[in-house]
Amino acid sequence: MIRRTFIALTATTALAAPAFADNHDSGDMAEMNIVETAQENGNFTTLLAAAEAAGLAETLSGEGPYTVFAPTDDAFDALPDGTVESLLEDTEQLTSILTYHVIPSAVMSGDLEDGMTAETVNGESVEISIDGDTVMVDGATVTQADIEASNGVIHVVDTVLMPGEGSGDSDM
Repeated sequence: MIRRTFIALTATTALAAPAFADNHDSGDMAEMNIVETAQENGNFTTLLAAAEAAGLAETLSGEGPYTVFAPTDDAFDALPDGTVESLLEDTEQLTSILTYHVIPSAVMSGDLEDGMTAETVNGESVEISIDGDTVMVDGATVTQADIEASNGVIHVVDTVLMPGEGSGDSDM
């Protein structure tokens, strides 16, 4: 069932990412939690399906605050063939990867400094690098930052982060 849901979700996903800015300017986004905000965007169907399969959607809908480095559907599509399907069948590994995208506090882009690290919910740390206007998290580029939700903030990334590939110490 999960595999069919995932395939159906990815098959209907548009390749272009709708901008959050249009909805964000209206003030509606801060009234929605992280999951609702991601659903509204429509470019995170794979992430949301994975969070549901791992039992994390309810947590990310909860009080928070959380910072989510949210990979787009295109980021998941860039993984080797069969990776997502395999992860959907291995909820322990899936949970480890998804919780590596979450910091248990709200961190806005203005709080970031080059070279800092942040401990993720899975216990490992991600490293932040800043070069001019480009912000990266463990090598993934932040393509849109500071999307506020009622229980935290989303930073859109172009790559799925993998635990064990980041840095070790935590500054946050």
